[in-house]
Amino acid sequence: MSSIFWSPDLGQLSPYVPGEQPRGRKLVKLNTNENPYPPSPRALAALADPQLADALRRYPDPDSADLCAAIATQFGLAPEQVFVGNGSDEVLAHSFYSFFRRDGEPLLFPDITYSFYPVYCQLYGIDYRTPALGDDFSIDVSDYCGPAAGVILPNPNAPSGRCLELAQIETLLQQQPERVVAVDEAYIDFGGDSAVPLIERYPNLLVIRTLSKSHALAGLRLGYALGQAHLIEGLNRTKNSFNSYPIDSVAQRVAAAAIGDRAWLAETSGKVIATRTRVAEALRALDFEVVPSKANFLLARPRAIGAEALYLALRERGILVRYFDKPRISDHLRISIGTDAEMDQLLAACREIQMAPDASQTR
Repeated sequence: MSSIFWSPDLGQLSPYVPGEQPRGRKLVKLNTNENPYPPSPRALAALADPQLADALRRYPDPDSADLCAAIATQFGLAPEQVFVGNGSDEVLAHSFYSFFRRDGEPLLFPDITYSFYPVYCQLYGIDYRTPALGDDFSIDVSDYCGPAAGVILPNPNAPSGRCLELAQIETLLQQQPERVVAVDEAYIDFGGDSAVPLIERYPNLLVIRTLSKSHALAGLRLGYALGQAHLIEGLNRTKNSFNSYPIDSVAQRVAAAAIGDRAWLAETSGKVIATRTRVAEALRALDFEVVPSKANFLLARPRAIGAEALYLALRERGILVRYFDKPRISDHLRISIGTDAEMDQLLAACREIQMAPDASQTR
């Protein structure tokens, strides 16, 4: 009954479904690609700064000038080449609105990728085309030629974890010189090479990043985009037409402190990479097919038991992983990298489940 009050197109939307965030029961949570380690001590110190109490009674800096300057310093850019938003999802939303709404030209992104992309296309009325990944979940950049509203893809891709080399990103930029190529680098700090060094040479490159994954600040909701000043100006025009004060004072200060702690980032990302390598080898020994990953997760196909059955059996044991009931990946699980102790619990549970008498009947 209440839907009679909706705008006409609202009922046609298929909203993004986030990973489960359980309440109450203590679980081993390996389903939403969160960082298993605490944030930088510098970020925590900024959060405890008593000066924040006074800052909270005033509106925040609408331009997030200090934060943009801190991010620019880390990447050797100018502050006017930085845009910040409430998580990379908001940055993505503004990017879709600012650059990809072109009649008769489809936005290009992979058929298996971050599932928010088609949601934004629905929301903003953007046509799109999804070139198919290879059987090994690889991206063929030659599929992204021809008329297009632009190109967007995660690198590393999600949920596969596969990563393009910089030469391939450069090929994409050269194939679409008059359209924006947005590279979503949510997971780049876990082993890939960032496209940021290409910004100076390519006016069509927009790099989008987040503090949720590698900086362990998913609860803060802070993302940013890097590109030449004309692209950042476009994003600011959209932002200031929607919400002129998007980043609160707490987020600005904590994020600036976190961005500056490069030693912490290198240490914790290195731990995740080492654990990922070990767990991938252990899963293969348990007869899983594991996609090579440079993200903080693994996409794995259990051969001895069906993916959905394993997902449910793990959940019964208090271990959450991500199952996608979607074409081409419904026989896979995406497993976030947790602490070594959490991953040992996962591996032990997989062994136990696969050794159960009825395991082979659930394929």
